[in-house]
Amino acid sequence: MDENNLAVAATIMEEFASRTCVASGKGEQRRYLWTDAFAVCNFIELHRRIGDEKFRELALRLVDRVHQVLGRHREDDRRSGWLSGLDEEPGKLHPTRAGLRIGKKLNERGPSDPWDERLEWDRDGQYFHYLTKWMRALNVASRTFDLPFFNRWAAELAKAAHAAFVYASSFPEGKLMYWKMSIDLSSPQVASMGQHDPLDGYVAYSLVQATAEKNDDISVETDLSNEISEIKEILRKIRLVTADPLGIGGLLCDAYTLANLLMKGCISETDTLESVLSSCPRGIAEFEKSNQWKLPADYRLAFRELGLSIGLKAWDRLRKIVDTHPDRFAPDGKVARNVRELETFFDLSKAIDEFWLDPANQKVSTWKDHEDINSVMLATSLVPEGFLNVF
Repeated sequence: MDENNLAVAATIMEEFASRTCVASGKGEQRRYLWTDAFAVCNFIELHRRIGDEKFRELALRLVDRVHQVLGRHREDDRRSGWLSGLDEEPGKLHPTRAGLRIGKKLNERGPSDPWDERLEWDRDGQYFHYLTKWMRALNVASRTFDLPFFNRWAAELAKAAHAAFVYASSFPEGKLMYWKMSIDLSSPQVASMGQHDPLDGYVAYSLVQATAEKNDDISVETDLSNEISEIKEILRKIRLVTADPLGIGGLLCDAYTLANLLMKGCISETDTLESVLSSCPRGIAEFEKSNQWKLPADYRLAFRELGLSIGLKAWDRLRKIVDTHPDRFAPDGKVARNVRELETFFDLSKAIDEFWLDPANQKVSTWKDHEDINSVMLATSLVPEGFLNVF
């Protein structure tokens, strides 16, 4: 089954590369930051498992395509060039210095445009949780291909994102975060805070910092110590429980990454891991009881469910870490207990994968309208190691 998954994932990713013009660079570059972050990790894993150099080349080309497209202003914008405002050559050396666009079809809401919640979902800008996924992808590529400058780009992206999204609140909560910023990071487009954004930031920053320390490449411009400290304080204030399958999957992926950071000595405390894991059982139980995952394909969003499937595979790998290291995770401790509590939900992953592998379920509009993100997330669920194995 594993080899079959590998072959299916390879086909999916080759079709994605062709459809979105990764390989040729000709035609419309359908770049979307979330999808492309997972795609980079998938290409890296396919290269590792199959050994075909074309997948390494696709991973590196996709990084370049994302920076060339989403690191610049839109073609329908009055502005042009790199978001950073740097000239062409300096901009190439620092493509993430002013963040990266989401890649939505519509331009961002202008100062005089009325607020429309539905329309805002289709408007461009910058999302913090998309930027953290790109930090992760750059970090994986940096470690895999021994390219330290990829890690520096991830650190520059973290610096830019943190400076723009984190702000000092006038309320007793102290510092908070915006959910969506303008393309140039000058103003918030949606002022509320993403539920898991502080957690995603803490995990991504910690990964990038760990790689920089491994490379002995810490400088004033790339050191994320202050950012890690600030975002952890925000993280302490938020409630993590959610019944959204994509959100639960993200929590489980972050839990697995935190466990790896602990094992490598990159972080020393377990309180964040304990908090993340304790938030998962209730949310996933609510999702399972809702029976949303048993509805016909027309009423389901594949990428959200596949996010949960990926998270459950992260849980399976986390369980093995906990079981084989009782010296670090006591069998009667909070982490081990929470891991055991999630065991009854693992079969959901197989059910979700099998449902969306069925060609009949890929013919509905909910799949076709989001084909790129759906297919890439399915490939990640089939071969999750590229995204999950950060060390």
